[in-house]
Order: sequence, then structure tokens, then C-alpha cells
Amino acid sequence: MFDKDDLRQALLTIRQGGVVLYPTDTVWGLGCDATNTKAVSRIYEIKRRAESKALILLVDSVARIQNYVVNFPDIAYDLLEVAVSPTTIIYDKAKNLPENIVADDGSIAIRVTAEKFSNALCSAAHVPLVSTSANVSNEPSPSCFGEISPEIINAVDYVVKFRQDDITKSKPSSIIKLGASGQVQIIR
Repeated sequence: MFDKDDLRQALLTIRQGGVVLYPTDTVWGLGCDATNTKAVSRIYEIKRRAESKALILLVDSVARIQNYVVNFPDIAYDLLEVAVSPTTIIYDKAKNLPENIVADDGSIAIRVTAEKFSNALCSAAHVPLVSTSANVSNEPSPSCFGEISPEIINAVDYVVKFRQDDITKSKPSSIIKLGASGQVQIIR
């Protein structure tokens, strides 16, 4: 189990508009309050990534997704229920989120995290968290904490202690796009 002080410090950092480096159900991620425009901009700066490239959000439950998408199709429930590995779903129209987190077409990518620390952090924050791989854009995604560059570690406001010694190789989530008229497209 993770240290409660570690969770409290990560939560405090997020509430203050900071950026954290934290473990997720896939790779280690850069995270912040996804509803905070300035914090989201900082993540783009750290990654040296164009704001036109949308980011993935993490939430603690399916119920929370509905606060951030205009239409939550029934098929999304089915997909999330049968998923055996982390699955990110791209929903057609985002709501209650800043422009710099939403894709140019108005869509938003959201995943419900099952990983202990990231789920507890999302739950305590009461907002979706950005979850983007902890690397500079166009460089390889680190599959464990030991592969994260010092540049990334030094750029964040708080580095979560939980799972830093875990050398299990992780990989990105599956990504599925749900269209307005019910079409399903597998992206990754």
C-alpha cells in the first residue's frame, strides 16, 4: 500500500496548480488538474509538445466521466466492463474542460484508472487528472520510473514515491474512439 503522506503531498501539489510525476495503470505520467488551464499549459511546456496534440485524462470512476462529456454512449459502459487491460476512450464532445485540454475536433480521451495510487489521487482531487507519458515529445516513453529522464524529474513540482522501485515494464493503454452515431474505431 502507498504512504498516505505521499498521496497528501501529491494532492496538495495538484490543488495548488502544480505538476506531479506519478504512477498510473500504464506508464509513469505527468499529471495535473485537467480543469486548470495554466497547469495543463505547463505540462505541454515540460513535454515540449504542441497544444494541438490532445492529452489523456484519468478519472477514478465511470460516473465521473459523465461530468466531462456531452454524450456518454451506452457502448462505453460495455467496453469498459469487458476491458481486460487499461482502455482509454475518446468521446465526441467534451464539456467543463479548458480549451487547451480538448482536441481540435472537440473530443476528449478519458481512462478510468484501476491502479491504487492514481485512483486514490483522482478520487481525492474530485477532478480528472492529466495523464501523459513522462517524457519529452518524440522521445521513447519510459516503461518504469528508472527510465524517466532527469530533465522531466526536475521539471515537476512533486515526484510520487510509491512504485519508484517497481521495475515491471508497462505499456500504454488501448485507445478506442466512439463516434456520435455509434461507430467504434480502434486507434491503438
